[in-house]
Amino acid sequence: MTSRIRALASAVVATALLATVGCSGSDDPDPGGQPDRVTYLTGFGTGGHDAFAWVAKEKGFYRDAGLDVEVQLGAPATNNQVLLSGKAQFTYSDVTQLMIQTGGRRITDMRVIAAVHQSTLVAIFAPEGSGVTTPKDLEGRKVGVAAGSITSSLLPAYGRLAGFDANKLEFAEATPQNLVGLLASGQVDVLSTFVITRNTVETVTRKKMVVMPVADHLPELLGTGLTTTVGYARDNPDLVRRFQEASMKGLRYTIEHPDEAAKIMKASNPAVNEQGAAAEIRLMAPYVTSAPGGVFGAIDEQRAARAITVLQGAGLVPPGLTPDKVIDFNIVPKT
Repeated sequence: MTSRIRALASAVVATALLATVGCSGSDDPDPGGQPDRVTYLTGFGTGGHDAFAWVAKEKGFYRDAGLDVEVQLGAPATNNQVLLSGKAQFTYSDVTQLMIQTGGRRITDMRVIAAVHQSTLVAIFAPEGSGVTTPKDLEGRKVGVAAGSITSSLLPAYGRLAGFDANKLEFAEATPQNLVGLLASGQVDVLSTFVITRNTVETVTRKKMVVMPVADHLPELLGTGLTTTVGYARDNPDLVRRFQEASMKGLRYTIEHPDEAAKIMKASNPAVNEQGAAAEIRLMAPYVTSAPGGVFGAIDEQRAARAITVLQGAGLVPPGLTPDKVIDFNIVPKT
């Protein structure tokens, strides 16, 4: 009798295990099949804030999600156009910039699928001793900006709130890789770039910086996010969700292991300053979730609506834009 009971119990356990394996694999990529091949464009070349994509690739997060991801260097001036042409499937965009472009109908076919930074990182850097210590001191200055970045669009609204006339600014553009060189060579008076790049800017210019974050006066504005096209998300919802989830694993790992993440990025990009990249990653840690312990990648719809209201009040977005025209809330992680 005892042996019959044991045999029966073993059979039940074996059946349960088979059922579990069958259920767990039903929503996952076929482990015996070919991975889905996609191309991801970094947001700003090889900044430390871009490291998460190489980390997700190196640590196997993309592979485990059934993806073969080619990471290519991107730039804000061209990324959206490359996606819309079908030559890449994912990139990293400034969400506020995308709101402005979508509201003005310059772009209508892009959607954010996860937040990378919860608030805008745009800041003005002025060398100590330059005479620029407050936003008002910016009038009449030449500002270095990344080509295609949001800075030139955003500074008029920032100026109204911070008390200076942005019409009295002159802009000089450069690629993300050459941006800091504009300030180091004296071609511009001040620089507009991400607040987390302070260590890099000070190292390259060999000067301490006065830093004025735009978020001090525009706190509701969103930061950056993973993006894809409307058509690609519609036709490949499972793939897009897998890419988003694996990327967020990469982002979390990057924040938790900044030195290793910088090393991984440098292995694919020898020109990267490893120490500078690690410093950027440490500085960006407070920006990746809306609160300590929050969900990586999540975007609150009401927060997005408030950001649009701010942009409308600044005259940067016409009436009628809603968050779902910019963010795919079917895919973006929930708060």
